[in-house]
Amino acid sequence: MTFPILLVIVLLPLVAALWVLLAPGSDDARAANARITALVVTLIELALGIALWLAFDTSTAAFQFVERVDLFAPFLSWHLGIDGIALLLIVLSTFLMPFCILASWTSIQKRVPEYMAAFLLMETLMIGVFAAQDLFLFYLFFEGGLIPMYLIIGIWGGARRIYASYKFFLYTLLGSVLMLLAMIWMASTAHTTDIPTLLTYNFAPEAQTWLWLAFFASFAVKMPMWPVHTWLPDAHVEAPTAGSVILAGVLLKMGGYGFVRFSLPMFPDASVELVWLVAVLSVVAVIYTSLVALVQTDMKKLIAYSSIAHMAFVTAGLFVFNTQGLEGSIVMMLSHGLVSGALFLCVGVIYDRHHTREIAAYGGLANNMPRYALFFLLFTMASVGLPATSGFVAEFLVLLGTFAASTWLALGMTTGIIFGAAYMLYLYRRVIFGTQDRADVLAMTDLNARELVTLLPIAAAVLWMGIYPTSFLKPLRAPVANILARLHHAAAPVQTVVPAGKAVVK
Repeated sequence: MTFPILLVIVLLPLVAALWVLLAPGSDDARAANARITALVVTLIELALGIALWLAFDTSTAAFQFVERVDLFAPFLSWHLGIDGIALLLIVLSTFLMPFCILASWTSIQKRVPEYMAAFLLMETLMIGVFAAQDLFLFYLFFEGGLIPMYLIIGIWGGARRIYASYKFFLYTLLGSVLMLLAMIWMASTAHTTDIPTLLTYNFAPEAQTWLWLAFFASFAVKMPMWPVHTWLPDAHVEAPTAGSVILAGVLLKMGGYGFVRFSLPMFPDASVELVWLVAVLSVVAVIYTSLVALVQTDMKKLIAYSSIAHMAFVTAGLFVFNTQGLEGSIVMMLSHGLVSGALFLCVGVIYDRHHTREIAAYGGLANNMPRYALFFLLFTMASVGLPATSGFVAEFLVLLGTFAASTWLALGMTTGIIFGAAYMLYLYRRVIFGTQDRADVLAMTDLNARELVTLLPIAAAVLWMGIYPTSFLKPLRAPVANILARLHHAAAPVQTVVPAGKAVVK
């Protein structure tokens, strides 16, 4: 493809954001212009993402659609390119964004141009993270995403929005300081900031441990992993609906992508040495956050804790060093992006009608909102891992991978599935079934056309991934094989020949 598709897909939302902010007219005219522009541009982005997928060659692990301009060489280059892993995460980002705009169509009435511009800027930065092929360009996109999400929570969030936005910003920013120092050391040692070159560079084993820990500090906060997870429930509860969708759907995946892109292939020796740390934190996170989710009274906070548990499945699968675990973890990121985003949209539907997220305020919605109950059931079952949904494919592959590596690790992760079924079905029963004698809840109307258009494509994607997962697994096979080759080389024992001619293992 000679068309610079990655350049366009990265920069188009940025240009649209500037237009939305600078467009003339009255407040009402600017608000209408902002909504329409944001929706049209995000739909164009989705079309470009689909074009990327259709033109992608799944038979090779090489980076494709490569574009490079040396801006400040050797310190920084505009270097873009994607492999199968980045491709699917870019498609996920472009897929969710139009639904974020539709979900905000009527609920956001204050400073609409600024709100839409923040989401468009967020799309540029998210796609930039997955497409960047320069070390410091990745860092700029990775950290730049903090700014629009900080504004989205802090300006359009709930009553404790200032506290939540500061906590979100400080946790994620401080976690990335060590990563920046590690990047500077890597660039000075390898004499390059080119990510494809660094993927094949062999850092000294003793240096790898410190580099791995520095990157881990950033990615663990971003996912987030236990015990640096406490910013996420506050951010979700206070963020507007669309902010929660994009936070759970895409921003959390940047941590998992960081492990796949940097920690595993660049520091394979350290990854093998420190696998016990990830395994322990993953099991603790699954059990602890699932138990915490069981006692939540706020729907958003319950789904937020379930997100932490699902991200623990991702980290467990990534560090078992086999095909099923690694592919399952990436599919889990995709599935969780769809399912958690849809669950937050479902919460937003009834919050817009009743203005509370307290579980006890609802009940019996199956009577007056049957279409809503059906969609909520599908996404609940996908979160639990029902066969024929995306959640089943992801959890099954991760459990296969963890069982091959450690029976005890697989047993610990299985408890997360059991607890997950408990808290999600308990939530569904309290909100949808039972009797309701409150007139205001009984008067709530079912899904309108805009809400149906928002939820239906996500439901179709969840079923597509569950019924025909090969279409999502195929782009992953070549890059996953490359990563595993690096890891297996690091884990393999070194043989030398002694004078007697007998091989000994060091």
